[in-house]
Amino acid sequence: MNKELERIKLNAMAAVREALTEADIDRISVSVLGRSGSLTEILRGMSRLDKDERAKAGQQANEVKKELETALTERKKELSDAFLRQRLKNESIDVTEPGRRLLPRGRLHPMTQVYRQIRDALIGMGFTMFNGPEVELDDFNFTKLNVPPDHPARDMQDTFYVSDSVVLRTHTSPCEARALLELSPPFRLVIPGRVFRVDEVDATHSPVFMQMEGFAVDRNITLANLKGTIDVFVKAVFGKGVKSRLRPSYFPFTEPSGEVDISCTICGGSGCGVCKGTGWIEIMGCGITNPHELENCGYDPKEWSALAFGLGVDRIAGLKYGIPDVRLLYENDARFLEQF
Repeated sequence: MNKELERIKLNAMAAVREALTEADIDRISVSVLGRSGSLTEILRGMSRLDKDERAKAGQQANEVKKELETALTERKKELSDAFLRQRLKNESIDVTEPGRRLLPRGRLHPMTQVYRQIRDALIGMGFTMFNGPEVELDDFNFTKLNVPPDHPARDMQDTFYVSDSVVLRTHTSPCEARALLELSPPFRLVIPGRVFRVDEVDATHSPVFMQMEGFAVDRNITLANLKGTIDVFVKAVFGKGVKSRLRPSYFPFTEPSGEVDISCTICGGSGCGVCKGTGWIEIMGCGITNPHELENCGYDPKEWSALAFGLGVDRIAGLKYGIPDVRLLYENDARFLEQF
């Protein structure tokens, strides 16, 4: 019995010293001290010994058990402490180490950048955001904007018809009529959104593109208010050194109507291939809202007046960043976009 107890003790102690994990310690404890453990089996067999031998063997077995429990507890704590130290070492952070760029940093699409610049410039002048549907009623897209069914101006824009009375909007101007019916003037609105026209795709045309429109309604709005608004807008978007001018034009929903030119952002107005030697580049249309549009929406044009101007975001992006082909803005080629 004594030899067997000593053998169990020596083997268990050797196993404890060689244990590398807390799980190893648990397995040793079960194999020696568990219900079916070697030491437990010895203790169960003591009932076959006589009284004196049982007392002596029991004392020795208890001493072995205590030694093993102590060794198991101490070794488990050593392994736990070692594991914790290693974990702290692995998870420690050197605050003096330079940062590492693990992932490439994203960039805003040039259209998004320009959209935000235009939006912020107009909001800075007191305009607020207003939106309308892309699938629009013919009544709002044309009729309420002084373009009745037989009006020749409908030929100016090739339209995607969903049905006889529903279209994909050809411009953001239907939101003018919606605003006049939904809001109470005076107000100033910036209206962004996608528009659709039956155009062949080339360097300067796309069947889907983004417009932004400024629309203000108040009493006694004049052409001077329009010119002043455009001057401030142009300088906010293109820079203080860029000039603007108005040229007469025609739109059925404004009267008088004009085109806005800016001094060429490429040559500074001295003349180049982009501006065709004139020193000026056209960027948008504008005008004083036609009295018929106000009447169509229930307003007395003798009391209320309005101004409006609209531009293509892709055109502005092309002028600001020197992008020669509008298709580059919609193809999402990462080699192109990462330049911005």
